[in-house]
Order: sequence, then C-alpha cells, then structure tokens
Amino acid sequence: MTIKLLTPEDLTTDMENQMVSLFKQLNPDLQLNPFAKIMEKQDQLSLVYCHEGSQIIGMASMVAYSVLSGSKGLVEDVVVDVNSRGKGLGRKLMEQLLTIAEQKGLTEVLLFTGNHRQSAIRLYTKLGFVKAESGMYRLRFNES
Repeated sequence: MTIKLLTPEDLTTDMENQMVSLFKQLNPDLQLNPFAKIMEKQDQLSLVYCHEGSQIIGMASMVAYSVLSGSKGLVEDVVVDVNSRGKGLGRKLMEQLLTIAEQKGLTEVLLFTGNHRQSAIRLYTKLGFVKAESGMYRLRFNES
C-alpha cells in the first residue's frame, strides 16, 4: 500500500473513475467537479490517495487559503473504501495532509464532519483536532 500526492501528470482516466466511485461511498448524491478542473489549482489543492497495486482504496484532500486571520487548510472528502476500513488508512491519509500543511506553513487546519461519523470523529480527535463551538451555516447556489 502506497500513499501519494496526486499530480496532474499522474492522473489517468482509470484513476479518476476509481476516485469518483470511491467518493460516491462517502456521498452518493453530490455532483463532482471534473478532476482536470480541480487539478488546475494545484498550488491550493493537495489531494492524497492510497493505492494497492492499481486499485485506489482511499483519498483525502485539503485546500489551502490565506485570509486576515492566517493561512489555513480545509480538509475535505476523506474516504477509505468500505473493504479497506479499520486498517489505519484514514489516519495515514490525514497524517500526510497534516505534513503538507506544515510544509506550506499553514497556521490552522479545519474540517467539518457529520455527528454520525463517529469513527472519523475519533480519528480526528486522536490527531489533535478539537471541536469548535461555532456553528457553520451553508448557502448553496443552483448549479447551471
């Protein structure tokens, strides 16, 4: 099993298809951006993935951005294939993202997760994440 940072040169149609299928295990209802589009912002996006041979079995991404309050990272789309869970892959993916965050000099890494994702919450707290008391509000725009 190997964990790598995805680069545009590494991306193949087969990898993209596998990652889309993997993401659907996390949220089957979301419409995904094309990988070519998100990889255009490689300076902002770090997408790490885990593979065994040619099979993608996990992935996680982090977007880096700067605002007045600091340089931050937002972790998104952490998913491990249902058949590979319980082996520490989520931890390894997150540790890779946190290493990248340190290398980029980020001052804070944020993430959101549903209260029903108890195993993810346990992982994040073991990694040092602390639940904030602030609420998050969301406004979705229609996709056209």
